[in-house]
Amino acid sequence: MRTFSLLKGLPVYELKKGKKIGEVCDLSISGSGMVKGLLIKKGGLFKKSLLIDIQDVTSFGWDGVMIEDEDKLETLPNTPEFTLDHQHSLQGKIVMTSEGQKLGILEDVYFLEELGTIVGYEISDGFFSDITEGKQVVKTSDSPAIGKDAIIVKVK
Repeated sequence: MRTFSLLKGLPVYELKKGKKIGEVCDLSISGSGMVKGLLIKKGGLFKKSLLIDIQDVTSFGWDGVMIEDEDKLETLPNTPEFTLDHQHSLQGKIVMTSEGQKLGILEDVYFLEELGTIVGYEISDGFFSDITEGKQVVKTSDSPAIGKDAIIVKVK
């Protein structure tokens, strides 16, 4: 389990040729709160984003992400349902409990890499609160309700 912030910027390598493909730049997240894939920036001056399904990732290391074959990369057929950092971003959305309590603003997610399951949310209450109290981590086992205005979670 790790946060997206630890994964962001890691190089992606192809196992067959030992070739660097690009760098992880975002997560593709479904409306049910599952990580469907990784968005990878590839190229030099004119970078393009590609998608690799989470099931096609061979391993997640601390220094890089390994994929079996570059052919598994897909051009983005359409915009992902949700991302953490780019279009349809979840970062910065209000997180609320199913009981109606506001928890704060979403900063990061904890997920099980191999399964693509989000198991926790890193929540901020603002800059000063983060300094004095630290960021809050909310663990959940149920899928969230992700909407235009808020993310609704069932807290353990």
